[in-house]
Amino acid sequence: MRPQDEIELTIERMVAGGDGMARHEGRVIFVPYVMAGERVRARLTTVKRHWARAELVALLAPSPERIAPRCAHFGPSGCGGCQWQHIDYAAQLRYKAEIVREQLQRIAKIADPPVRPTLGMDEPWQYRNSVQLHATAQGPGFVRADQRGVLPLRECHIMNRAVAALFAPLRGHPLRGVTRLTLRGSERTGSRLRLGEGQTQPSLPLADDAALFWQAQGQPPPADAQWTERIDGHEWQVGAGAFFQVNSAQAERMVALVRELAQPLPAAGLLLDLYAGVGLFGLSLAAEVGQVVLVESDPVASASARAHAKSFPNARVIAATSESLHAAWPEDWAAPDLIILDPPRAGCDPTVVQMLGKWPTSTIIYIACDPATQARDIRELRAQGFALEVVQPIDMFPQTFHIESVARLRRHPVDG
Repeated sequence: MRPQDEIELTIERMVAGGDGMARHEGRVIFVPYVMAGERVRARLTTVKRHWARAELVALLAPSPERIAPRCAHFGPSGCGGCQWQHIDYAAQLRYKAEIVREQLQRIAKIADPPVRPTLGMDEPWQYRNSVQLHATAQGPGFVRADQRGVLPLRECHIMNRAVAALFAPLRGHPLRGVTRLTLRGSERTGSRLRLGEGQTQPSLPLADDAALFWQAQGQPPPADAQWTERIDGHEWQVGAGAFFQVNSAQAERMVALVRELAQPLPAAGLLLDLYAGVGLFGLSLAAEVGQVVLVESDPVASASARAHAKSFPNARVIAATSESLHAAWPEDWAAPDLIILDPPRAGCDPTVVQMLGKWPTSTIIYIACDPATQARDIRELRAQGFALEVVQPIDMFPQTFHIESVARLRRHPVDG
C-alpha cells in the first residue's frame, strides 16, 4: 500500500473526527465524506504502519441515508465548516451517540456505557449565533476543508438569520486591512456585534446600524464590544472575546438538561462551576441552591460573569484557573456539594481531577465538546470514587462531526 494507490473499501462505522473507518490489509483506513455501510473506491493519501488516510474517489454502493448537501461550498475541496451535510439528520444523531459510546468503551474502559440517544434540533440549520471570517481578495470566508487557504463564501446555511444579515453586505468585499472578522447576532434580543481584527481599521460596507468594533492585532478586544443573548429567561451580556455557546436553542436545552441531571439540587448547599465562562450554567441554577461559586480564568469572560452575578446575592466569582483553585480555596468555605465542569476541548488538567477526588462532593455534571477527553477524564474520576450514571449527547453543531455531551457522575457510597 502506497500513497496514490486506489482501493475498494467497506466503511464499518463513523469515528471521532467525522471520518468513516474501514480495514484493508491489516491497516485501519480513515476516509472523509463517506457513511457507515457504504462500499467505496478511495485513493490513499497517507500510509503509516498501522493506519492510513484516503480520499473518496467513487461511491460503489451508497448508503440509503445519504442525501444531497444543501450548500454549494460543501465538500473536500470546499468549506471546512461542515463535514456531514451528506448525511440524513437522523443518521447524524445516531452516529454521534455511537461515537460517544465507543469513546467511553475504548478510553474509559466501560463495557456498556449509559449513553442516551442524541438530543437533536427540529430545524438543524441556521443555528450559529457567531462566526469568525477570514479576509480574501474575493471576500470573507472560512478556512477550506483541505486547509489550503480560505474559501470566499457565497452562502452559508448554518449562520442564524441575525448573523446572515450581518454577512450579506460583506459578501464579495475584499475587507482590506482585516485579518479576521467576528460576527455575532441574536434572533432573540436583536443584539448584533461586528469585531474586526487587523493592523488598521478599514471602512466596511454595513447594511444597518450594528456596531463595528476594532481590535488591533495582538491586543484584547475593546471592553465595550459586547452583545446580548437570552437563555433560560436571563439576558447574558457577552464580551466579544468571551466564549459562549454558538447554538442558542440547544444551549437553552442544555441548561434544562443540566438542571435535570443535577437533581436533587443542594437547596442549602454549594454549587461550584468550574471553567464557568460567563456563568451560564451555574447562575442559571443559582436561585435553586444555597451558594454558587464560579471559577473562570479568562479576564473577558470572568468580567461578564461578575456582572451577571450581581443579580444573585448568593453567587461569587473567582478569577482564577481551575487548576489553582484547591490551593486558593478558603479554609472557612464548605466543600462543594455539586460541581459543574465545562472544560475546553483539551479536558480537565490532572490536578483538577485530583482536587475533585479530595472533596466529599456527591455529584459532578461534566459538559464536554470532545468525547475523547471526556472519556479520559471520566476514567480518572471513576478511579477517584465516582460512578458514571448517564451520558446525554446533545447536538450543538448539526451538519458537523462535533459532539457535545453531558455526563452525570455520583460518588460511590463508602461501606461501613
